[in-house]
Amino acid sequence: MRALLSTVTGGPQTLRIVEVAEPEPSAGQVRIAVRACAVNYLDLLLIHDKYQLKPTRPFSPGSEVAGVIDTIGADVRDFSAGDLIVAITGLGGMAEKVVADAARCFKIPSSMSSEVAAGFLTAYTTSYHALKHRAALEPGEKLLVLGAAGGVGLAAVELGKTMGARVIAAVSSAAKGQIAAQHGADEIIVYPAKIADSRQLERFFKQACKPDGADVIFDAVGGGYTVPALRSIAWSGRFLVVGFPAGIASVPLNLALLKGCAVVGVYFGAYARRAPESFRKCVAELLDLYSQRRLHPLVSKVFSLERAADALVSMADRTAVGKLIVSLPH
Repeated sequence: MRALLSTVTGGPQTLRIVEVAEPEPSAGQVRIAVRACAVNYLDLLLIHDKYQLKPTRPFSPGSEVAGVIDTIGADVRDFSAGDLIVAITGLGGMAEKVVADAARCFKIPSSMSSEVAAGFLTAYTTSYHALKHRAALEPGEKLLVLGAAGGVGLAAVELGKTMGARVIAAVSSAAKGQIAAQHGADEIIVYPAKIADSRQLERFFKQACKPDGADVIFDAVGGGYTVPALRSIAWSGRFLVVGFPAGIASVPLNLALLKGCAVVGVYFGAYARRAPESFRKCVAELLDLYSQRRLHPLVSKVFSLERAADALVSMADRTAVGKLIVSLPH
């Protein structure tokens, strides 16, 4: 079978399509004939050796896929060959076949395409876990979402609305703002793509979040945007640390004292491993919201396996909106 492999540390240009043996499922696993694989920022971190976990090379990036089960391992009871599923794989998704733990597989609703399904789990579960479990977002609260046109950011916009919040979407261009508005944002603010004056950016966020500041800030950007946004938080607010595509910020902790706020980490992978029952409950609730047509995942572009490196370049350049998907037709 064909697989896109990382054989050396480096950027997307280092990836190669190679013929490899098909993986065999162990007990409790299934093998999936992949139809679609999501492109995530995690993939960039992994191939650059910048993630907390460093897999042994060669490996294929791709942490979530949709496809058809073609083989089941021992002790698998809830799935059969031929089932159309979405799965969290961690690695290996950018290949024609991949194995996944059955506990991290979910049957796809009939109304959901393989491309939408492949990009659904990580984005929506991360945002749902962040807003529901970590921030305890309440109806009527003000939610500021940084990076609101990305996959995780758009999910936060939609979920914030379903939870009754007033959502302020912060984006880097007017075009991205239109997308966030289409997904339910109450207000759009366009921040500069490059920061020349952090204090000016701080005033920008405070103006958007007046009079009292944002009750919850969802930071999926990081870098120089974090501290100016934190300065705009409301008393007793919750600042969600979600991702760092613009870099990891150094935060003066006196701000947490002065604002009486909480700075809260959101680590989707650890949550899914440490609280598997809660994770599966979240997925069930999210799929139900999708079936009710209250969630509208955006797949902005689909790439072939041969062009998967281009998708990762778009992710690195922070030009992507919604989800980017690698398609592997069968």
